[in-house]
Amino acid sequence: MLDASEEGYVTEDGRKIGGVLMEMKNITLRFGGVKAITDISFDIREGEIRAIIGPNGAGKSSMLNVISGFYVPQEGEVWYKGKKRPPMKPYQVAQLGIARTFQNIALFEGMTVLDNVMTGRLNYMKTNLLQQAFWKGSAEKEETANREVVEKVIDFLEIQSIRKTPVARLPYGLKKRVELARALAAEPSLLLLDEPMAGMNVEEKEDMSRFILDVNDEFGTTIALIEHDMGVVMDLSDRVVVMDYGKKIGDGTPSEIRSNQAVIDAYLGVAHD
Repeated sequence: MLDASEEGYVTEDGRKIGGVLMEMKNITLRFGGVKAITDISFDIREGEIRAIIGPNGAGKSSMLNVISGFYVPQEGEVWYKGKKRPPMKPYQVAQLGIARTFQNIALFEGMTVLDNVMTGRLNYMKTNLLQQAFWKGSAEKEETANREVVEKVIDFLEIQSIRKTPVARLPYGLKKRVELARALAAEPSLLLLDEPMAGMNVEEKEDMSRFILDVNDEFGTTIALIEHDMGVVMDLSDRVVVMDYGKKIGDGTPSEIRSNQAVIDAYLGVAHD
């Protein structure tokens, strides 16, 4: 069993992971009389890639929605950077340094790639509409600074050639990459990815996997992701938490999860070699 102390732990491939960034304590979420999440606790450590997996209907997206502020649990606590987080709106959670992508792409189809990625900088824009309209002084400096960040993200994700293309014209795989770019433009401490590989072909999955690893390695961004492709999960993740019918049935390294009989029975079906 991996020894994850308060100070951090060493991954299976020898990387040093930091202390607790976020902790979910005894989270229970109900919709009417239906429990979507039942008394689940786990943490996310600084610098790690943390996967949340489980069958359809296991409560994974509901958990991600609790983390990002779309849902408020009836029971339990969310702790972030050592402090208990009060109930917050999604935009307030974003201001804390938490960004996300969505299972169903949520881009502005009529806008260009560049303009979509620029919306990821909204929390950094302090000038008012009148100042922006005249684009003078502080508004010009702010626009220039934000544009520099966005251009670096566009270069990093290798989408320079489509930066002026309306998103509606893009194939599905590139739309997914643009959504990742928008989230990265917010310079998050914690990046939440909801099924980033869904609907992709093998080549697109390989590209997205490479970018996720690079984001974690080069930017030092902590990542929590939901993903159904077990090959991707086992290759990318430092630790995996497994949900089934709203309950936690496993939590550990990929090798521990592969050999967890409860996980095999509920989800994986067979052990992965």
